[in-house]
Amino acid sequence: MSTPDILDLGGQVAVVTGAGQNAGRGIALELARHNAGGIAVNDFVPERAEAVAEEIRATGVPALAVPFDVGDLDAIKAADAAIRDKLGAATILVNNAGMAGPGGSLRPALNFWEENPATWDRYLRTNLYGVYNACFAFIPNMVAAKRGRIVTIVSDSGRVGEPKLAVYASAKAGAQGFVRSIAKELGRYNVTSNAVSLSSLMPDMPEEKLAELMASDQAKAQLARYTIRRYGKSADVAGLVTFLCSGAAEWITGQTYPLNGGYAPSM
Repeated sequence: MSTPDILDLGGQVAVVTGAGQNAGRGIALELARHNAGGIAVNDFVPERAEAVAEEIRATGVPALAVPFDVGDLDAIKAADAAIRDKLGAATILVNNAGMAGPGGSLRPALNFWEENPATWDRYLRTNLYGVYNACFAFIPNMVAAKRGRIVTIVSDSGRVGEPKLAVYASAKAGAQGFVRSIAKELGRYNVTSNAVSLSSLMPDMPEEKLAELMASDQAKAQLARYTIRRYGKSADVAGLVTFLCSGAAEWITGQTYPLNGGYAPSM
């Protein structure tokens, strides 16, 4: 006798932004394992999106690569139409795309008052407006179906603050406020909206460079701030996101879950 899957997604179609690598890839693959009806894999690099979509298809789950920049609302609307045509209407949305957007990197360098204001937009466009855009495009599917899940990946930078990352942190904090607000709008439609707040994940780099990093004083000092003294893994993120997308979490909404090895506890 088989044991029922408490994380069963009921055949719903999911779209995961920023899913071409790292945690986003892990989330897409984990959703596919739990009876998703299809996975739309987004990345701003088409080759990465298609590679992950092919991995998912190999498991027997339909998948579609939908490359777009989350800062482009028209591109997301076009992707929604393509997903409807190939997979069906998406009623699960994971807002995973973040950091500094296409071609950018997150490297703390300057105090806020020393920054070039021209750099602010890349953080706001991806981490805040990108969440607005994806929700604006996909929420109507959920309202029409009277069911759905939205999970937004945010950051402890926005939850507790981080020096020399003020604009990035404020964008992530704004996304958390947005998550709570739309939760109150969407509850009557059986749609939940939650956030997962991350600290540092294991860097994606060649093994020799990773070994060098882990032996560095910088990594040792950083990990000393964690109760569980390791970086996060994609599997850590994928497990919690899948739970929040499942029927097991149907009475949880408007919440932010810290996933950080004890870096910054929540009250």
